[in-house]
Amino acid sequence: MEGKVYLIGAGPGKTDLITLRGLNILKEADVVIYDYLVDRKILDEAKEDAELICCDKLGRDRYSDGFLIHQEKINEIIVKKAKEGKKVVRLKNGDPSIFSRLSQELDILVKNKIEFEIVPGVTAASGAGCFSGIPLTDRRFASSCVLVTGHEDLRKLESSIDWESLSKIGTIVFYMGLENLPGIIGRLVASGKSPYTPVAVIQEASLITQKMVRGTLRDIVKKVKEKDLKPPVVIIIGEVVKLEKDFNWLRKSKRILFTGISGERFFTKGIYFHLPLIKIEPLDDYTDLDKMIKQIEEFDWIVFSSRYGVEYFFKRFHKLGYDARRLNRIKIGVIGNSTKNRLLEFGIIADLVPKVESSKGLLEEFKKIDLKDKKIFLPQSDISDKGLKVGLKLQGAKVTSCVAYRNVMPKDLPDLDLDFFDEIMFTSPSTVRNFVKRYNKIPKKLKVNYIGEVTRKELKKQGLICD
Repeated sequence: MEGKVYLIGAGPGKTDLITLRGLNILKEADVVIYDYLVDRKILDEAKEDAELICCDKLGRDRYSDGFLIHQEKINEIIVKKAKEGKKVVRLKNGDPSIFSRLSQELDILVKNKIEFEIVPGVTAASGAGCFSGIPLTDRRFASSCVLVTGHEDLRKLESSIDWESLSKIGTIVFYMGLENLPGIIGRLVASGKSPYTPVAVIQEASLITQKMVRGTLRDIVKKVKEKDLKPPVVIIIGEVVKLEKDFNWLRKSKRILFTGISGERFFTKGIYFHLPLIKIEPLDDYTDLDKMIKQIEEFDWIVFSSRYGVEYFFKRFHKLGYDARRLNRIKIGVIGNSTKNRLLEFGIIADLVPKVESSKGLLEEFKKIDLKDKKIFLPQSDISDKGLKVGLKLQGAKVTSCVAYRNVMPKDLPDLDLDFFDEIMFTSPSTVRNFVKRYNKIPKKLKVNYIGEVTRKELKKQGLICD
């Protein structure tokens, strides 16, 4: 039986700008064929055994002048996987119906009589407008908006763009037009557009690396060159660009760089930019953890120092064919609320949760309990701080720790303009160490915040704070 293909818009960049429908389908896919511009973090939502295929590896999937798409190879792999009976997702940047070569892929699916569905996404124009505070339409300045490809060969004798009509439109948005910016401006001005028309060029809209340059048709090329903007960019032209001065919520808000692995925080003062400086990965070999799980009934307590300890412990626990009944006489302690809530997802209520979410807080709570000769099992990461284990031993417990997961530094951390941020939040010693490895030092104006005493000690050790 042939599979089905879903052509899904992933949004302009930020991972959570995919639609709920698109995300739900992505989670069920056997094969995900994705554009190179799609943020790799969104691929974490795919099944563990899903096959992930980057179009860039099939051919030069670049949306700018000087690069040609190997669309035939993309078409071939979509059809091949669908005919193998796979559930296929073709994950496109932005909206699949706007400048994404959708027709070529639909043609081949129709010819091969393969069932498909198109799932819309947030296109780059609205993403760039919203994340820079520029309404693309406004009753005072623009009752119309047009989206235009910016990488048409301007040397063509006959352009497919009606420049004279285009110059009369209220708001013009060019996609993939950075390399052709001088030519685009020349055509618009020659067609009657005022050289003093406001322009905004937005790089990597919605991402943590977003940059924006504002100017007019008269001076924007010089300004973009000075700021060294790189593709992909969206170019917004029109009087609405003036509204950015008042409406740019991103520029006006307190900007907090959050380095922990937990999700973005909302309804707090300021805007959180999520840059996880740690990544959780499974072990290559679970022999030791499996051995401990098989004799888990010998322990009086299991203590989880993170929600990932809970997650990986129970993954192996269930893999070995056990369920919660095997833990019926064992008490369980957790380090804080997020760990408590993850445990609850496995149907178990923690016996001990400290008021202060830290190893120190957990040890204080255990002082109220007689731990003499109690056997405690502690599943942790490969780089866990030894303070909790030592503290429990000092209270008389017999502690056995075991590695349940790996805590690693993410690859391909982006280049950042750290001066853009007002505050940086560190959540663990490993986020501090990885920051230093990748970014070296913190600008003086950037306020440093942290969670936990061990994180503070690491910040001091690395010379990032003085107190």
